[in-house]
Amino acid sequence: MQKLKWGMIGGGEGSQIGPAHRLGAGLDGLFEFAAGALDHRPEAGREYGQRLGLDASRSYGDWREMLAGEAARDDRVDLVTVATPNNTHFEITKAFLEAGFHVLCEKPMTITVEEAEEIVRLSRSTGRICAVNYGYTGYSLVRHMRAMVARGDLGRIRLVKAEFAHGHHADAADADNPRVRWRYDPKQAGVSAQFADCGIHALHMASFVTGQEVEKLSADCVSCIESRELEDDAMVNFRMDGGTVGRLWTSSVAIGRQHGLTLQVFGEKGGLRWAQEQPNQLYWMALGGRLQTIERGEAGLSPEADRTTRVTIGHAEGMPLAFANIYKDLAEVIGAAKAGRQPDPAADLYPRAEDGLRSIAAIYAVAESGGKNGEWLDARPPMFR
Repeated sequence: MQKLKWGMIGGGEGSQIGPAHRLGAGLDGLFEFAAGALDHRPEAGREYGQRLGLDASRSYGDWREMLAGEAARDDRVDLVTVATPNNTHFEITKAFLEAGFHVLCEKPMTITVEEAEEIVRLSRSTGRICAVNYGYTGYSLVRHMRAMVARGDLGRIRLVKAEFAHGHHADAADADNPRVRWRYDPKQAGVSAQFADCGIHALHMASFVTGQEVEKLSADCVSCIESRELEDDAMVNFRMDGGTVGRLWTSSVAIGRQHGLTLQVFGEKGGLRWAQEQPNQLYWMALGGRLQTIERGEAGLSPEADRTTRVTIGHAEGMPLAFANIYKDLAEVIGAAKAGRQPDPAADLYPRAEDGLRSIAAIYAVAESGGKNGEWLDARPPMFR
């Protein structure tokens, strides 16, 4: 298959997320890094893009220049990744969808539910993909969990428990550190801090693996460091549309936890447990059986797991490889549409704009519930009620 052309907005020099996207997009040789507007400083962005190998004519000073330049080309990029500050996601994503580009947007997709609903409608009306980078769903054994649930290995799912808890903002002395402070400032972060930053990854993964959506929730949100206006710890109980009970804990003050993304799924016939810091192992126990360790890359796994296994068994799997699986999915779906064929069914797992919308609605529901002493609230966006 001829390489697809890929462009990036944001993710410039020193960015935390930019290298992971560039590694992920380039890993399989399916995308050519062809265009970029990588920095809010035009000249710095142009210079850095050229150092990464972009042609000077396609290393743009800002996203508007990139939109105009790429829209005028016969060899325009096939996919644009938006990795800019959160409050710019809506405007940029909307503009590129309207111009006929496929988009992969970093989370959160938008700031408000209304904006997210507009993106969903626009993606549907234009027929353009708007994917959202819930990149942890790209891990091979997360996809195997989903396959095991879907084929009935666990029976009816009773309970899902998700965590995303770390301790990297636990020092009260960081209250005035600008790299930390903005996250807990509602003027810059919106209505939620820790849940919006990390909790929605755990919530989305619970939906991804169980195949169910969150209908209602009750939240207890606290600022353990009292100077913070927004929460640094939250416990969320939720109910899913298939009857599953959900528990979610997210925290930035859990000293001793490094990353802390874990998922446990309990059904009537068995249970599963996976942790992102040890992604090569999935723990499975059938009712009345013995605890088993499923190893990534072993024989007999699902097609979804086989398709996303990158290195031989026993070697470490990391975040850029999970991101690469999202890009591999998108390359397959975009390439199949261009070639007029059906895509591989195992590739149809990338997170959609609808997932991004559900996450934004959940953020607002958690913030409101937390302010109402845990009142149970509808977590669905209005357009899905």
